[in-house]
Amino acid sequence: MLAAVLKDKHQPLEILEIPLPETGAGKVLVNIKAAALNRRDYWITKGLYPGLKFPIVPGSDGCGRFDGKTVLINPNQHWGADERVQSKTYKILGLPDNGALAEWVAVPADRLVEKPQHLTNVQAAALPLAGMTAFRALFTKGQPKPGEKILVTGAGGGVALFVCQFALANGNEVFVTSGSDDKIEKAVALGARGGANYKKENWAEELQNQAGGFDIIVDGAGGEGFSKLLNLCNPAARVVIYGGTQGKVPNFLPQPLFWKQVSILGTTMASDREFLEMIKFVEKHKIVPVVDEVFALKDVQKAVEKMAHSDQFGKIVIEI
Repeated sequence: MLAAVLKDKHQPLEILEIPLPETGAGKVLVNIKAAALNRRDYWITKGLYPGLKFPIVPGSDGCGRFDGKTVLINPNQHWGADERVQSKTYKILGLPDNGALAEWVAVPADRLVEKPQHLTNVQAAALPLAGMTAFRALFTKGQPKPGEKILVTGAGGGVALFVCQFALANGNEVFVTSGSDDKIEKAVALGARGGANYKKENWAEELQNQAGGFDIIVDGAGGEGFSKLLNLCNPAARVVIYGGTQGKVPNFLPQPLFWKQVSILGTTMASDREFLEMIKFVEKHKIVPVVDEVFALKDVQKAVEKMAHSDQFGKIVIEI
């Protein structure tokens, strides 16, 4: 079969002919039709991810055919019995096991769910990892109430856009940040009430004028701007963090936290129960993932390079 293989960090993905994956121990073969990239795949190519092994076929998101049905793959393995946190043996498809950027992938049979009927293969492939991460961040951690205002940072990324879409479907007011005015306009076209460009000095004041304050902030960046987010919190707000692309948070002052009774909540991925609830929510509200661009498998390295520049709005999908 053909697969995108990473031989070592800082090397391009190569399309190679490799043996079909082995099955057994409850694993089945899925014929992949479309797979989506995640920031995780980019970090793996740069060697900036724990548990690296080479060669590896990356890819945590896959939509394909099994037993006459079109299925999605739950990228979780071994979440464990505790809904609050993943187990010590937890792993994600695409490292350490070969992933979905291939014609075939071997996964446990209980990882498969039928594709939502209203989605194409490409749209469905964009859903699993980012969708489950967004669902847990918003609903399990943020617990939005009717009428609450939600700020989503980094509009354009897959998780951020799913948080926007889920919150809008839930009836909440949504505002966004981005380093691109164009992406803010696109988020508003999706239904967001407004937004601010975090590259502008007065971005926090602009958001304050637009919304007055936020009950939930979902952030995947951290970095220098995080302390300003705390100043935008309403009393009893929840700040949910699922990533740290901007690194350390300098000049962190705790006063806004304790005076406003603000909660900071960390989250990553989602339990198997939350994954299934996310799929049901998408089906109920007929949510369609935002796909930025579709590449052929032979052009997968071009897709990775596009992700490196962070100029996409939505998911980057590979058609197999």
